[in-house]
Order: sequence, then structure tokens, then C-alpha cells
Amino acid sequence: MEIKKHIGIYGVCFEQNKLLCIKKNSGPYRGRFDLPGGSPKKDEGLTETLKREILEETGYYLSAYINSRVYDAFVKERESNYIVHHIMIIYDIDRNITIQQRELSKFVDNELNDSEAEVWVDLEEINLENSSPLILKIKKELLGEISLDTDVYNDWITK
Repeated sequence: MEIKKHIGIYGVCFEQNKLLCIKKNSGPYRGRFDLPGGSPKKDEGLTETLKREILEETGYYLSAYINSRVYDAFVKERESNYIVHHIMIIYDIDRNITIQQRELSKFVDNELNDSEAEVWVDLEEINLENSSPLILKIKKELLGEISLDTDVYNDWITK
């Protein structure tokens, strides 16, 4: 079976037991909570990607980021004939980000914006049915269940 690599850079902001998430409107995590972030463009560095993606998906201008780490997961969608090896580069982002909220555009730089909206989700509400593998990994981390082991989802159901 073919394995496709996907690398994404994401921001984690956790405050008062709520996690900053986006609601996905496309892809294998459609209809689920996901972290704000995404893939780098050509010749774009990690933190440049982080800043751009946070702005595109939440409308926040990011001013601070710390504590980088890497997680990964293998995700096999139920109807697909390939597996995605999702490599997640994570940064903590400060709640003191410069907030200049704007209405999210459906298109960003002529590309489809895969974020419906920014939402703050209570940690107890996060589960396998409503969240992406990234969110599930971060929930474990926030609960002190840190594991660097690769997560495997062999029968991922896309909504």
C-alpha cells in the first residue's frame, strides 16, 4: 500500500481548559476540530508557515511561539487505497497574540481556505468522533499523557 507524507506546522493555544481549534471544511478531517496550521509553501520556513496559517485560519497575527515538538500519525481512510503519514510540527502560541479579527475569506491567495471558523473547545468535549489526530494527540499531552509513539488510525472515517 502506498504511503503519502504530509507535513504540517500547527499552533497550540490552551487557556482556561479550552483549546483554540478550527473547524475543517475539507479533507480527511472535514467536519472535525483541528489545530490551526498547515503545510509550508515553497521556500517558506517553519515559523513563517505558522504565522501565515494562524492568520489565514483564525485572523490572529501571531507575535510569539515557543516549545516546538514533532508528533506523527499514520491515517488510513476507510475508502482509500493509501495511508497518509502525517508529520506534525507543533508550537505553543501565546494568548497574547495580536488580535485583529477579520472575517475569514473562503479563498486565501487563490487557494481554498479549509477552515470554517475559529472555535474554543473545552478539553472534555474533544473525542475521536469530533477531532483530528492532531487534536487527540494534544489532548493527551495536555492531560499529561505524553507519548512520542506514532499514532495509527487504520479505519479513519471522513465525515
